Amino acid sequence: MKFLIPTELQTERLQLRMFREADWDSLFEMFCDEECVRYTIKTPLTKWQTWRTLASYLGHWHLRGYGPYALVEKATGQMAGPVGLWYPGDWPEPEIKWSLAKRFWGKGYASEAAAAVQKMGFDALKTDRLISLILPENVRSKSLSIRIGGVFEKNIPFRDATADIYVYRRG
Repeated sequence: MKFLIPTELQTERLQLRMFREADWDSLFEMFCDEECVRYTIKTPLTKWQTWRTLASYLGHWHLRGYGPYALVEKATGQMAGPVGLWYPGDWPEPEIKWSLAKRFWGKGYASEAAAAVQKMGFDALKTDRLISLILPENVRSKSLSIRIGGVFEKNIPFRDATADIYVYRRG
């Protein structure tokens, strides 16, 4: 299958690539941690639920022609979490998403990867607008979004709560 975006990106410290089955344990490290999922799925996942999420990431690539990358720390080869483009059926528009296992927090990896995804996304999807959908109480993600050029646009009803939309515009 031909995808709309490259299947791999490189930054100075990171490799962003499609997920593999071998990423399952690393993904589980993140998804079983209550603090890591507080502002996304809200409830930790079991190992088998993490398998389904891994499959959904790969399936997203085939349904939309793009999807989230596995963020890999070049220095160690360890997979830290998903960062990339995300547009499930109930999302308002394509999103730049990020979520890392706690041991990778505070290193600037999420912003480094999200900025690379943003630049690539504008070009590959031929769009001038991408968003991040962020829960109002998620201060860290709002801060990251602003660092990479996100601007608060509005608060919308989303699923059983509300979410803030931060917009990225080309140029």
